[in-house]
Amino acid sequence: GAGKSTALKAIFGLAPIDEGQVLWHEELIRPVTFEMANLGIAFVPQGRRVFKHLTVEKNLEIGGFTIKNKSEIKRRIAELMEMFPALKTKRRSKSGTLSGGQQQMLAIARGLMTEPKVLLLDEPSLGLAPKLVKEVFAKIKEINARHKPAIMIVEHNLKSLLEIVDRAYVLDKGRVVAHDSGKAIIN
Repeated sequence: GAGKSTALKAIFGLAPIDEGQVLWHEELIRPVTFEMANLGIAFVPQGRRVFKHLTVEKNLEIGGFTIKNKSEIKRRIAELMEMFPALKTKRRSKSGTLSGGQQQMLAIARGLMTEPKVLLLDEPSLGLAPKLVKEVFAKIKEINARHKPAIMIVEHNLKSLLEIVDRAYVLDKGRVVAHDSGKAIIN
């Protein structure tokens, strides 16, 4: 109820903005959902939202909806399959048959199809076992190191997340009550 998910949704154009503003490269924008991918912003919603009746590969193709070149889509899918080996072995499986952790990895991979400059992740550890949470957070850290997108994560599981972030903001009832490095917030 602090407004974490609503903030992400507002940035992506999925929730109205009553107060504040969204700046992109220091210019005020009015976020429109279908235009955000073209700006270089991707949103991965909470709850491992994958198209369960479609294969892993088809889910990734949908993530690349703005890419017109079919060979580029294939190249990006191949790159993501290397980054997420568990998905590679299941590429032709319906995504509804994947484990919760695999579905979350698929949702993140689908968000990466457009090679975003900013990746918005809403509760990526929701409903995952502690071991899987560590794997998801390690993969997020790898994505940041390898592809260099800015990653904004909304998360309840603070302790694990604070170990991998550069900067943290703590919200209470829609207001920032603390901000510092992840390590300083832990301390």
